[in-house]
Amino acid sequence: MNLNLKAQAQNTYDAIVIGSGVSGGWAAKELTEKGLKTLMLERGHKLEHVKDYTSAMKDPWEFKYRGRITQKQRESHPYISRDYPYNEYNESYWIKDIDSPYTEKKRFDWFRGNIVGGKSIMWGRQSYRLSDIDFEANLKEGIATDWPIRYKDIAPWYDYVEKYVGISGQAEGLPQLPDGQFLPPMEFNCIEKSVKKVVEGKFPGRKITMGRVANLTKPLNGRASCQYRNLCSRGCPYGAYFSTQSSTLPAAVKTGNLTLRPDSIVNSLIYDEKKGKTTGVRVIDSNTGQMTEYYAKIIFVNASALSSTWILMNSTSNRFPNGFGNASGQLGHNLMDHHFRTGASGETDDFADQYYFGRRANGIYVPRYRNIGNDKRDYVRGFGYQGSGSRDGWQRAVAEMGFGADFKEAMTKPGKWKMGLGGFGECLPYYENKITLNKDVKDKWGQPTLTFDAEFKENEMKMRKDMANDAAEMLEAAGLKNVKTYDAGSYPGLAIHEMGTARMGRDPKTSVLNAFNQVHEAPNVFVTDGACMTSASCVNPSLTYMALTARAVDHAVKELKKNNI
Repeated sequence: MNLNLKAQAQNTYDAIVIGSGVSGGWAAKELTEKGLKTLMLERGHKLEHVKDYTSAMKDPWEFKYRGRITQKQRESHPYISRDYPYNEYNESYWIKDIDSPYTEKKRFDWFRGNIVGGKSIMWGRQSYRLSDIDFEANLKEGIATDWPIRYKDIAPWYDYVEKYVGISGQAEGLPQLPDGQFLPPMEFNCIEKSVKKVVEGKFPGRKITMGRVANLTKPLNGRASCQYRNLCSRGCPYGAYFSTQSSTLPAAVKTGNLTLRPDSIVNSLIYDEKKGKTTGVRVIDSNTGQMTEYYAKIIFVNASALSSTWILMNSTSNRFPNGFGNASGQLGHNLMDHHFRTGASGETDDFADQYYFGRRANGIYVPRYRNIGNDKRDYVRGFGYQGSGSRDGWQRAVAEMGFGADFKEAMTKPGKWKMGLGGFGECLPYYENKITLNKDVKDKWGQPTLTFDAEFKENEMKMRKDMANDAAEMLEAAGLKNVKTYDAGSYPGLAIHEMGTARMGRDPKTSVLNAFNQVHEAPNVFVTDGACMTSASCVNPSLTYMALTARAVDHAVKELKKNNI
């Protein structure tokens, strides 16, 4: 008995953070800096900053398959091999689908990291604030449930995280896209400047700005500025973009209050029926399969949206027979992602004497303008565009079957300028878009898996027509030739902006979390990753997860000191 108590004491911390990605890293940083002994659990393997970015400095010809994946890798990664983020450059960063499979009633592309740092290593880094247009939309339109917060509640926390992360961008004074704490923006190239001038002149209410991106344009907190290599998804040895490894993890380690355990799969939360509170977590060692229990006063669930909800769903007890904190019946429902892969592109013979510097790891951004002010469409919400201008390279000749000196000489010169605009549209929070636990299909460690049942619906399909046609309209107005629209189709998950399934709300009867991301029925458990989102907006969401996390930790520590949790 004494030995057991000793073991329990050794496994007891002030706080536990589940997950080490964008939001988990922030939770660990904030908790440790506030003096809490914190255990950070990560299911993936160790990935040390700089040292373990083994492909970051390699040239294309140094890769056996030039970035492509093998048939064997396709077989072990049947879902994520369907799209480009999984490739030879970073293939060890992703989870093996065959180890942790899932079932699709409708297609869902689930990209899961398998490393310390999670997807903060591979993310697209576009960083935008939600506005009150987003926070108020559900209430005004009678859709789903109301957000329990407004922009004023989170604005100071956006400021706080932006100053630390380092977001380069341009202030524009738009109510639908609030300005932030920006480093100098990256530069437009000549075709982007030309298109910007025409579009802003001919289309009142439309703005083309430089992408607001978590890539440094000047050094910050010991991190170097962006080198314009555009190899970010391999890991950045310069620390020039925000990741857990480059930013929040070193800060947490510096406090001396962090214990990091990789290869640790959280199976479930421990609810003590006698104490009437959550006391810890059950963890499976991914290498040995051994289960261990860890204990803490507060728990932050940041395993990424769907894994966080999986943990809650798998945490059943007499108190929570239908999943942890699920009295509302909303757990697993309201699954969202952005829909994209539609827009337009064109080309021009102009600017033949101009080029650009390096490989800018960023593009331009057109903030939402539909269903704002007097603009009314036959759908609700809206979309933004991401895009860029560039010159055709030698690849344009691959299909030409050319040969000889003249052909080779032609390929030493860049081709025409071209520019594309791709839309990112908002998906509504539909109750019937959901995940459920599948106890018939188990993962490598004997745990139940997820079944996906989600789709984009009529509102999104109507929006997609505007996303393609408006893009073509702007490019044609700017004088581009051979403008073509495209719609490559979009499935939930492909944008890797999965959100919802444990939403925030004002009423415990209709939501899982409160205004501070606490589980209504278990106030010492916080969920601050994408699972908490009540609606999706049309902007990239990671900055919001960071701000919500910092805000929730501040609240948690204050409540802990008052003995309220």
